[in-house]
Amino acid sequence: MNNLITKNEEWINSVWVKIEKKMEKVAVRSFDKLPYTTSDGVHDDRSKDDPGWWTNGFWGGMMWLMYLSTKNDVYMSTAIRSEEKLDEVLKNFLRIDHDAGFMWHLTSGANYRITGDKKAFNTNMTVAAALASRYNIDAGYIRAWNFENTEGISIIDCMMNLPLLYWASEEIGDDRYKKIAMAHADMAIKDHIRPDGSVNHIVRHDDDTGEIIEIQAGQGYSETSCWTRGLAWAIYGSVISYVHTKEKRYLDAAIKCANFFIANVIRTDYLPPIDFRSPVEPLYYDSTAGACVASALLELAKFVSEAEAENYRDASIKMLRAIDEKCANYDENIDHLVDLGSERYPSPETTKKVVEFPIIYADYYYIEAICKLRGLDFFMW
Repeated sequence: MNNLITKNEEWINSVWVKIEKKMEKVAVRSFDKLPYTTSDGVHDDRSKDDPGWWTNGFWGGMMWLMYLSTKNDVYMSTAIRSEEKLDEVLKNFLRIDHDAGFMWHLTSGANYRITGDKKAFNTNMTVAAALASRYNIDAGYIRAWNFENTEGISIIDCMMNLPLLYWASEEIGDDRYKKIAMAHADMAIKDHIRPDGSVNHIVRHDDDTGEIIEIQAGQGYSETSCWTRGLAWAIYGSVISYVHTKEKRYLDAAIKCANFFIANVIRTDYLPPIDFRSPVEPLYYDSTAGACVASALLELAKFVSEAEAENYRDASIKMLRAIDEKCANYDENIDHLVDLGSERYPSPETTKKVVEFPIIYADYYYIEAICKLRGLDFFMW
């Protein structure tokens, strides 16, 4: 075991005990839901009003992580139920978009790899084909969204959906999906990741040439700022592309973005704001970015020198400790685990709460990172 992890072993184990005690109860209470957030501590259910919502795979992914770590069948049952509810979306092709990887690779993809379930395999291959079909051959990117006025759009988030395509190629021995994933990742390095390691969230392309028409602020403060969860997607997504291809340019991109993130998150005591280049006041936090990067850095540490790895593990643990101390809610009667998640930097036109509330993917990445620190070697992505 790494010395830094050994030094923090008591803390890691104490956090895990609290997570396990809580999640065993929450898994039962939310068995028939696809949660996004909580109201008065109770999970909502996106399967009722928006089964195609992009975060609907994280609950099932959490349950598979808990099952792998405990072998408690309640988690497997809840994970499979979440997959059944999510599969209702397959009846409406227009609700399958660039987020197919977030939704199904963490549910049916995990199910197949853990249990060998053939139906789950077929589902994952079907949505992989749907994701591949979004690739613009001339412009070299996977289009985001199906909404009006989203033609020509790529977003940094899609880096986290590429594992679905890498898996499909590896599973059936056909490089078509992998080549699409790599082409999109190469576009992201060129058009989304800036020279200093910060990122553009949204890029609109010329659909014939792929050239950039405009940069949009998206969920960040401005088109020139740096939305921290977008940077998290860039870091983890680049690591994932390296894991599946061993192409050094993806590792280099991950390192550049990770170093930028770490250099900036120090200023807010390792709990990231929504945007690293937003006004100092008001300060809005986003635990989802911290949890995602913490997990990504533990993966990145596997592929760099030991000195670099130690720095990445150290930053990861500091971010996880910040979440534990400032955001974690271990009350077994409350359904969410992590507070202070944020959807986006608020604009004057914002009419609903978008800052500092519980969001399911903060819970997912927090659990994923703690599982990695405890030695779980199953790679969800």
